[in-house]
Amino acid sequence: MRAAVCPVHGAPDVVRVEELPAPALADGQVRVRVHAASVNFPDVLIVAGQYQVSVPPPFVPGSEFAGVVDALGDGVDAVAVGERVFGAAMVGAFAEEIVVPASSVTPTPEGVDDAEAAAFGVAHRTAYNVLRSVACVQPGEEVVVLGAGGGVGLAAVQLGALLGASVTAVASSTDKLDVAAARGAKTTINHQGGDLRQALRSALPDGADVVVDPVGGDLAEPALRSLRWGGRFVTVGYASGTIPRIPLNLVLLKGVQILGFEMRSFAIHAPDELERKEAELINLFASRRALPYIGKRFALDEVVDALRYVADGKAIGKVVLDVS
Repeated sequence: MRAAVCPVHGAPDVVRVEELPAPALADGQVRVRVHAASVNFPDVLIVAGQYQVSVPPPFVPGSEFAGVVDALGDGVDAVAVGERVFGAAMVGAFAEEIVVPASSVTPTPEGVDDAEAAAFGVAHRTAYNVLRSVACVQPGEEVVVLGAGGGVGLAAVQLGALLGASVTAVASSTDKLDVAAARGAKTTINHQGGDLRQALRSALPDGADVVVDPVGGDLAEPALRSLRWGGRFVTVGYASGTIPRIPLNLVLLKGVQILGFEMRSFAIHAPDELERKEAELINLFASRRALPYIGKRFALDEVVDALRYVADGKAIGKVVLDVS
């Protein structure tokens, strides 16, 4: 099979496409013939050796995929050979075939194409659980989404609007904000255009109920200051590359909650809640009310360009590799 390989940690340029043997299949696993894979910022960090979990090279990068089940290991009866599925793994998705535990794949709903399926899982599951399970967003609440042009940010904008919230999207360009508005944002703010704290105060004079932050860095504190008394701030990641330092006196004076969401930890500590929200989310996906925005597509041979595009912050929504 053809696959992208990271032989050593480094910039995206170290990755190359090679011929590799098909991955071995063990009990409880499925082999999927990959049709599409999603390129995410953590993939860039894993290639660079800068992710919170280190993957020793050589390895095939890529965490999200969609395709067709090609083979089953012993003990697998939840899916069938020939069934369309999508799923996620730490690595291995940027290849023509991937082997994962059967529990890691989900049947692809009818009417959803492989690129949409590959781009859906991580971002929308993250955003939905942040909004529903962690922030407990209610209809009519004011929700601020930082990084609203990215995969998780745009998913949070779309899902927040579907949940009846009034969403303020914060991003770094007009193009990103235009897409956020089309996905349901009521208000848009370009944080490159001036003082974010003042812009949020003008847009939300009574304050926000919830802030969703997948960015961190210099945006976190002014967004936290925009919360009304008793608001909720959910930290999801640090796409800026900087973990913010929050003055705790703001938490004390404003009576706010600072919460966090990380999928693997949540799955371990709240599996029942995750399962309940999964059923709701898949229903939204199957009905096409919740779909990813795919801003750019690349071929497998262009994997370096795709990784560089994401690393440079150019992506709007999701970036997909057309593997097949």
